[in-house]
Amino acid sequence: MWSLMFRSTFSWIVFEVFIYSVKGLNVCTSGSATSCEECLLIHPSCAWCAQEDFGMTRTLTSRCDLSQNLQKRGCDVRFIESPSSTASIELSRPLSSKSSGQTQFDVVQIQPQRISLNLRPGDLTSFQVQVRPVEDYPVDLYYLMDLSLSMKDDLDTILNLGTKLAEEMRKLTSNFRLGFGSFVDKNLSPFSYTAPKYRDNPCQGYKLFPSCVPSFGFRHILSLTDKVDRFNEEVQKQMVSRNRDAPEGGFDAILQAAVCKKQIGWRKEAYHLLVFATDDVPHLALDGKLGGLVQPHDGMCHLDDNNEYDASTKMDYPSLALLGEKLAENNIFLIFAVTKKHAVLYKNLTALIPGTTVEILETDSKNIIQLIVTAYNNIRSKVELSVWEHPEDLSLGFSATCQDGQALPGLRKCGDLKIGETVSFNVSVEARSCPPPGTQHSFTLKPVGFKDRLEVAVDYRCDCGCTRLTQANSSRCSSIGTYACGMCRCEPGYLGAHCECQEGESGTGGQVGACREAEGKQVCSGRGECSCSQCLCYESEFGKIYGRFCECDDFSCARHKGILCSGHGECHCGECKCHAGYVGDNCNCSTETAPCVSDDGQICSGRGSCVCGRCQCTEPGAFGDTCEKCPTCPDACGTKRECIECRLFGSGRLADNQTCQRQCKDEIITVETLKTDDPNAVLCLYKTENDCVMKFTYSEHANGQSVLTALQEPECGAAPDALTVLLAVVGSILLVGIVLLAIWKMVITVHDRREFARFQNARSRARYEMASNPLYKQPISTHAVETVFQMQSKSYNGDIH
Repeated sequence: MWSLMFRSTFSWIVFEVFIYSVKGLNVCTSGSATSCEECLLIHPSCAWCAQEDFGMTRTLTSRCDLSQNLQKRGCDVRFIESPSSTASIELSRPLSSKSSGQTQFDVVQIQPQRISLNLRPGDLTSFQVQVRPVEDYPVDLYYLMDLSLSMKDDLDTILNLGTKLAEEMRKLTSNFRLGFGSFVDKNLSPFSYTAPKYRDNPCQGYKLFPSCVPSFGFRHILSLTDKVDRFNEEVQKQMVSRNRDAPEGGFDAILQAAVCKKQIGWRKEAYHLLVFATDDVPHLALDGKLGGLVQPHDGMCHLDDNNEYDASTKMDYPSLALLGEKLAENNIFLIFAVTKKHAVLYKNLTALIPGTTVEILETDSKNIIQLIVTAYNNIRSKVELSVWEHPEDLSLGFSATCQDGQALPGLRKCGDLKIGETVSFNVSVEARSCPPPGTQHSFTLKPVGFKDRLEVAVDYRCDCGCTRLTQANSSRCSSIGTYACGMCRCEPGYLGAHCECQEGESGTGGQVGACREAEGKQVCSGRGECSCSQCLCYESEFGKIYGRFCECDDFSCARHKGILCSGHGECHCGECKCHAGYVGDNCNCSTETAPCVSDDGQICSGRGSCVCGRCQCTEPGAFGDTCEKCPTCPDACGTKRECIECRLFGSGRLADNQTCQRQCKDEIITVETLKTDDPNAVLCLYKTENDCVMKFTYSEHANGQSVLTALQEPECGAAPDALTVLLAVVGSILLVGIVLLAIWKMVITVHDRREFARFQNARSRARYEMASNPLYKQPISTHAVETVFQMQSKSYNGDIH
């Protein structure tokens, strides 16, 4: 609630400052108000000066302006008429925490109980309402059952409902009462069988159920009582009936159960639960015309001496609006216990009938007890404010603060509450107009289903206090005018601040000359009329024209972004008079350097200069309000390194918590493996005290947020093992020796194979040439041949060696 009020107050201040700064939108001065009452109606920020000697600026409506403007122009605060809306508490009894006693008259569930408002049109005011559902509050439950033929098995199921339901409900409240009623439909064609043979038994000829009672609209059977055995007895006496069409006349029954308070026995100090059990859809308003019923329902109780609805065949079915009104008026929670087939239809109806819920009823009603308990718990867990007798000229706004303490603007209900929890609502009220004098309005705020209520009386502040001092034919007005609220209203034909001039006198040369700034200049600078030797300046929709000769105004000064004097100065006769801390022709340049100081205490982080209260970054790649963002700057990694150290490891220069939290606001994401393929991220590395390497990346999102992605732990190399190094060296030497031996062996082998191949080639060539040897001769004898062969062989062998 406080946050909502703060936002509203802040918005109001900003609006007033905006009006004050942007003179072209000053609705007070451009409204042409000629009386105090007219001024107050222009806008709630407008005020009227009733001081007699005020208005030396010679502007017809100069008395109507913002209050601070009037004071600056010399109007004493005592003479400023600017009423505001107020709210005063008339009765506020404390909330109860638990129901106490049989009568329950002292139980309070809403606070306060009575408030009076004094409203100025357009001026918003607000007040707070608290609601607390108390524990062990009495409960009245009226069971309204459809007794059409299709509900025959449901009737059998609830024969002992009273006892079982009382046992369950007494776990929730010690004061429980139960009642019973039934309905079918209008005993009229085409809704029911009306032929003479069906008059006493509409089930005649129906093989499944050949006997049933005549159709009826609504029958009240058992008034609310704590004797649950009576409920069982009355239910066991009931018989079903039969109607012709599918829809039932249940809405007739609901309305009678709601408005016949005396017959039903509703207690004022109790929760009123009306359980509506059916397996079909209801008839709605205008359906009665099918049977010739054109009279709308009057919303009254129509039970005869036998507790039967005797207007069933005289009036149409009630409308949803009438039904919702009567249920709310009598604080009744309606529970639709319907079959799954029609649940969607009834859920749609709950949006039109406040205080209703829908529960799924099984085909034989065997889950009716759990259904009622669940519905009751759901009802007790919700609080919703309803408005009664809302005046048309008032605008109401709501903000709910539920159990989590968060304000929810626009809502007027809370759910998921526990019994005993307190919720609050901030209610804002605004009057849109002024009713005739003496009119008083009122409205009521009431939690749906509660008997407690808040009465709000409304009065209107449309008159000025100075109006009570009005003087007719006052000497202040030359006895030819009425003096009211500091000014004269002259009789027809007379002019001037004191009605001292007559119409037509302003045309004389002397009088006109007094209205010229210099000879040859326009009369009243062309922006006013000369009356009684003085200029009356015209009103302008852009602002105020003033000065002896209407030569000045407050809207012709330089602007910045469409705002006069940038909102940091005042326009005086075409020149901006800057407020302290601002300079320039249009007051747009601030002399403050505080906005340029970065978190590390430097001006613009040492990467730029402070010009007109804003940093102009000169370092390439630097940006941000204080040039604090610069991924490509040489010192970027060093700056972010300190934040990594203090945020992740609690070390470094910024290890102090306050310093670290103040200067290091960037989002830091820790990962097991650092990705360095992002082209928009800068990779940073630094060596830690333990000779480890810490890696992180620095990037800037499109929304301007700096993001640091760092390894969870620095990367540290392990010390080499001496034995491992020794073995590695020895192994390397052996490996090199083996490789060299292998190469040497390979070279020798290749060489030997080449020589052997050459030998084999030469040998083969020698054998081939022996066949054509010229020294060879054919042997003559065996002995001679052998001798010659031996000689040749020796000769051949000798050649080889």
